[in-house]
Amino acid sequence: MEAIVRPSGLLIWRGQPLRAALGKHGVLRHKEEGDSATPAGPLPLRRVLYRADRVPPPKCSVPVEPLAATDGWCDDLDHRDYNRPVRLPHDGRHEELWRRDEVYDVIGVLGWNDSPVVKGRGSAIFLHVARRDFDPTEGCVALTLADLTRVLAEGLTSLWVLES
Repeated sequence: MEAIVRPSGLLIWRGQPLRAALGKHGVLRHKEEGDSATPAGPLPLRRVLYRADRVPPPKCSVPVEPLAATDGWCDDLDHRDYNRPVRLPHDGRHEELWRRDEVYDVIGVLGWNDSPVVKGRGSAIFLHVARRDFDPTEGCVALTLADLTRVLAEGLTSLWVLES
């Protein structure tokens, strides 16, 4: 099932509006690496990662895998692993997925710039846990942990992010 994400910060799931945090520079059709915008368009849910030391495995319709302290995601434009998961340490610029805060306790890996990967089009677009104050993301979509685990359990398969 698909959820609609509005640029106002609402995710519509089965007719119900849920508060969502989006990229600090809004929603853009022409996403670029580092622009802190959420990409407009369809974002299929590829798989779900979770912190097994903090939360139980989420129920969902896609593969679920526990995170490890060595998990990262390459955002280095000049590296062959750009926009791919990597093991740390890694020689390219990357994001660590094992975080001290709760933001990545559950991560829905969204299909953005992954088939094929285009250098500079943006990397690591996730559906993850929102900060308590719903501060903007670096381009991801974020929900409360309760809302995130609920939509996953109820069959979320993709997001459609509206530009306006």
